[in-house]
Amino acid sequence: MARRIRKAKVVVVGSSNIDMLVKTQRLPKPGETVIGGRFMSVLGGKGANQAIAAARFGARIHFISNVGWDKFGDQVIKSFKNERIKPDFIYRDENHPTGVALILIDGKGKNMISVASGANAFLKPYHVEHAESAFANATVAVTQLETSLDVLACTARLAKKHGIPLILDPAPAPDEPIPAEILRDVTCIKPNELEAERLTGIKVTDTQSALKAAAHLLDQGVKVVIVTLGENGCLLATTQSRGKHIPALVVDAVDSTAAGDAFCGVLAYGIGAGHPLNDAVDFANIAAGVSVTRMGAQPSLPTFKECAAFVKGIREQ
Repeated sequence: MARRIRKAKVVVVGSSNIDMLVKTQRLPKPGETVIGGRFMSVLGGKGANQAIAAARFGARIHFISNVGWDKFGDQVIKSFKNERIKPDFIYRDENHPTGVALILIDGKGKNMISVASGANAFLKPYHVEHAESAFANATVAVTQLETSLDVLACTARLAKKHGIPLILDPAPAPDEPIPAEILRDVTCIKPNELEAERLTGIKVTDTQSALKAAAHLLDQGVKVVIVTLGENGCLLATTQSRGKHIPALVVDAVDSTAAGDAFCGVLAYGIGAGHPLNDAVDFANIAAGVSVTRMGAQPSLPTFKECAAFVKGIREQ
C-alpha cells in the first residue's frame, strides 16, 4: 500500500448517530422474537463513520453535522476529539435528540438497520454554508443521504465553487430520484446493489447488471461510478473506462455494518491525497474487508497501518 502523495483534507457533510446493536445467530422474521443476542452500544452514523475512516488513514477532517444537546451528543463530540478531529462544525440542536440507529446482525455479518434521524434531519443548508471555509481548504468533499436533498444540493454547490471533487454515498437508498442538476455536480457516486437499482431502475444482481447501472449513471453526468457488491467486491466505471471488477478480500465476516462507510471514507482519503483512482479504490476495498472482521461501526474502522499489516499477512500465507 503506497503512502500518500499530499495531505488529504476531507470535508464530510452528514449524519452522526448512536448505534444500538444486537448480534444473533439469525435475523428474526416479522413478528418473531429471537433470543440469545449480544448487545453493544457504539458510535455510528454514515457521515461520522466516513469522517473517522478517512482520519484513521491520515486525512485532516472537517465534519459538518447536527447532534442534540444530550448525553449522546456529548459522546459524539468526545469521540471526535479523541480522533484528533476538531468539532468546530458539529452543531448542537436544543430541540431534537441525537440520531439513533437500531441494528440487528446475524451470524454471517448481514444486518438490518432502522434509524431515528433526530437532529440529523434538521441539519440545514445554512449550517453547511456557515462552514464554507472547510470547503475552501479541502481537497475532496463527501456526503450521503442521511440528511436532506437540500443539504446535498448545498454541499454540491460549495464543492463545485471551490473546485474540489465530490463523493456521494447514496445511502440509505433514496425513495425519490436525485435531481439531475445535482448529479451533474457529483464527481464520484458509490451505490451498493440496492441503491444502484433505486437510482437507475436496473436490478443489480451481478457484474453485468452493475455495469448497466453504472453506464446509466455515467450518462447522467457523474464522472466515476463505483458499485459495491458485498462479498463480490466492487465494479469501477468511469467516463474513460466503463468497467473494472475488483474482487473483495476473502475474510471471515462478523459484522458488515460499516463496510460501506469504511470504503467511502478511505476512498475519500485516497482521492484527497492525490492517489490514482485505481489505487484509491484498492485502499477502500481493503479497508472495507478489514472492517467486516470486527464488531460495531466506528470500532471496526481500520488505520492505514492495520490495513497494510492485513495485506502483508495475506501475501505471506
